[in-house]
Amino acid sequence: LRISWRVNNSVPFIYLRRLMPVLTHEQQTQLMAAAKASIRHAYMPYSNYSVGAAVLTSDDQIFSGINIENAAYTPTNCAERTAFFTAVAAGERQFLAIAIAGSPAETDENGGRKIGKLTQAAWPCGVCRQVMAEFCDPDSFFIVVAESESDYEIRTLRKLLPEGFGSGNLADCIQ
Repeated sequence: LRISWRVNNSVPFIYLRRLMPVLTHEQQTQLMAAAKASIRHAYMPYSNYSVGAAVLTSDDQIFSGINIENAAYTPTNCAERTAFFTAVAAGERQFLAIAIAGSPAETDENGGRKIGKLTQAAWPCGVCRQVMAEFCDPDSFFIVVAESESDYEIRTLRKLLPEGFGSGNLADCIQ
């Protein structure tokens, strides 16, 4: 499923309502706005690639996250996981969607880094997809990714993680 649309164009919204009845246009707009707003807090001294994410709970709360890099690389945490872990720490367990916006940093007039324009999709990594699978129904959880300031792609978790490992795989092990 690939849906590209302009924020001010209402025609594709008709298709979104048919395909995604649980995620309204207003929810999607608020979710992406939260993801974009959080980008400015990203800590990315090594990759110079900032990512912001915002996850929507079943009771319409939004939790944001950013990528947080570490010189040792392994302790680095992606924006998607930061958003999920923040929501889970607050007691949330049911999620409808996540919006993700990422961008390479640009150099400002003084040689410093600033957040660049959204120029490419920042799809979640495999580890983030696996975290989503722990808490979300793969057929009804939606991932909204900004390709630019106004173009987004939407996928279900099932599309991005077709053979994911989940609690069902451990059913025989859990007593």
